[in-house]
Amino acid sequence: MRPLAFADPMVIVALIVVALAILAAAFLVPRLLRPELESRNNDVDRQLRAVVETMDRRLGELDTKVDRRLDTAGKTETQIHERLGEVTKATAEMIDRAKDLGRLEQALRPPKARGGFGELLLENLLRDRLPPDAYDLQYTFSSGERVDAVIYTEQLVPVDAKFPLDNFERMTSADNEAEAELHAKAFARDVKGHIDAIAMKYIRPGEGTYDWALMYLPAEAIYYELVCGKTGALLQYAHDKRVFPVSATTFTAYLQVIAFGLKGMQIERNAQVVMEYCAALQTDFIRFRDDFELVGKHLTNAQGKYAAAEKRLDKFETKLDRASEEQLEIVAAEPPPPALPRALDAA
Repeated sequence: MRPLAFADPMVIVALIVVALAILAAAFLVPRLLRPELESRNNDVDRQLRAVVETMDRRLGELDTKVDRRLDTAGKTETQIHERLGEVTKATAEMIDRAKDLGRLEQALRPPKARGGFGELLLENLLRDRLPPDAYDLQYTFSSGERVDAVIYTEQLVPVDAKFPLDNFERMTSADNEAEAELHAKAFARDVKGHIDAIAMKYIRPGEGTYDWALMYLPAEAIYYELVCGKTGALLQYAHDKRVFPVSATTFTAYLQVIAFGLKGMQIERNAQVVMEYCAALQTDFIRFRDDFELVGKHLTNAQGKYAAAEKRLDKFETKLDRASEEQLEIVAAEPPPPALPRALDAA
């Protein structure tokens, strides 16, 4: 290969031609591509405007949603503050009620006060479920023993509302198992003694009671402990003594059954009265029927007598008519009487 000669005229001409071609291309290509570029730019501008409009619309919707959410959040915050105020007020009221309950608990600590409260609850239950003449409070037996209430059914149902609570409270508030066991045994002794007292004092069939009685417990927790707690064996002991424990809930069910029974007894008594009245009506009806038949016989006899008398009357009338006709004939056959002298001739 030989070296390039820069002085070669042909090379210089070729370079000039290439340079001119490049210049021409640089001048003509933009002119040729300008419509296409302008079209592309217009498309890009339209797309950009569409994107901008879409973004503006989306931002507007987002602002509206944010404003709405902020408004809702503000209302919710206001409601939360109101509810917190109500909760605070309710909490204060609950604290006041707790203080009242504490004072009530202190007031009911003496056994006599607790007994009076239990009797009050018992009275409210009886008043709400039974008619006033279906029960009696503080019923006294001939021995002088006084039961808290009796329910009048076919026989008397004794109800005792007093119950020993001291050892039960100690059992439930014990700090350890040994102390709780100790108080549980004491509670069992208390309950057994109370069951024995109810069975001895208030179950008196000779004075019109059933051979069983109800032991009203003032709290559901005591009833649960008596039925299925550690002292659950006491329930069988109570049943053996014919003493049936009831709480406020179960006693309500008992009273509902008793109320239905009383209604049934009332219906039975009313039915008996109706039957007696119907029997009296039947007796009166039989007496009226006998009297009616006697009147009918008298009317039948009177009708027969009337018919016979009517026949005799017809015969008598016929004879009377015949006699009248014969008398008229006789009178017509006799000569007329002589004429009386006239008054003038006599003068």
